[in-house]
Amino acid sequence: MDPHQLKVKSGGELKKLGIEIEKKYHLTTEQARYVEDELAAVAASFIGEEFEENTIYGGGVLDDLAPILRIRRIGSKSILTFKRRIQNGSDVKHQIEHESEISDPESIAAILLELKFSARIVYEKRRKTWRFKNVEIVLDELPFGLFMEIEGSITQISEAEMILGIEDFEVEPQTYPRLATKLGKKVGDVIEARFENKS
Repeated sequence: MDPHQLKVKSGGELKKLGIEIEKKYHLTTEQARYVEDELAAVAASFIGEEFEENTIYGGGVLDDLAPILRIRRIGSKSILTFKRRIQNGSDVKHQIEHESEISDPESIAAILLELKFSARIVYEKRRKTWRFKNVEIVLDELPFGLFMEIEGSITQISEAEMILGIEDFEVEPQTYPRLATKLGKKVGDVIEARFENKS
């Protein structure tokens, strides 16, 4: 699929096609506070706050094709996700994404192990989520920094940037797994990025 064709579709239509379009920013503490204030000022809908543990798997075709295969645990809920980047020259990432909630993450992990996929990276994240117009906006705290993601169509993301006054914010081109690989700690065969204080 030509990434340029995605521009004419809405965020909801793209999601149905299994295409995720998002832009990521690396924030300072002051910028994160500013974004929360602006979201309140424009009456964005606050969805909630969650703590996540994300396990990224590698091996076999995953090493060859460089997609992301992830089990995300959020309290009693778990989600299996597959993502593969669609290359483009934009700051806005285009990814093929398929995900499904799973009832037994330990059994899925055992299946992945039988298929010769092994856990390579584990990172924790605190996420706050808002809905504003047709985009989803998240503020993420990870052990290695503060980030924001805006998900929607390219036009919708640009509109949200203008309304919130964040066009000059630093774009983060790297994924959380890549950042965790660089900034996490080696624990056995796994690289981990965990909070020292879980509260």
